[in-house]
Amino acid sequence: MKELLYGLITGIMFGFLLQRAQVLRYDKQIGALRFLDMTIVKFMLSAVMTGMVGIYILKDIGIASLSLKPTILGAVIPGGLVFGIGWGLLGYCPGTSIGAVAEGRIDGLWGVLGMLVGAGVYAELYPWFKNTLLTFGDFGKITVPQALGVGHWFIIPIVIIAGLLLLRWIESKNL
Repeated sequence: MKELLYGLITGIMFGFLLQRAQVLRYDKQIGALRFLDMTIVKFMLSAVMTGMVGIYILKDIGIASLSLKPTILGAVIPGGLVFGIGWGLLGYCPGTSIGAVAEGRIDGLWGVLGMLVGAGVYAELYPWFKNTLLTFGDFGKITVPQALGVGHWFIIPIVIIAGLLLLRWIESKNL
């Protein structure tokens, strides 16, 4: 029960931050897809960098453990294509469509409906996927540091520096 409460609290906090950063807005979503407004890119890059450091600190001191999913190209590539096409057509990604509905925007319901239909189609096709797509390009449960044969505290500063340089470049272009 404690874990569910933590999940609820952090979910509410993240939703609040999404709303405050205005990344739930349709115009911000389309602006990001058209490389005209980098608000979403900046927000998510900041969240990834903060989360990456926080998760590995918690892992290293023994409070948290990682539950890796296998890297399977046959799942990731089509899934990414469906996600990207849906985001491009709708103007919301799955999380922001739920946030948009929570703000009272009815157009976000299309995203929620798309997620439900997509989950249903995936569940129905899973037996076929299990023997086809989900067997292609299976690299197992691996992280970038493991793939490179280095420790995670070697990769994290590189990712943060690259992220900060990208943020600085975006700001210099007034995006």
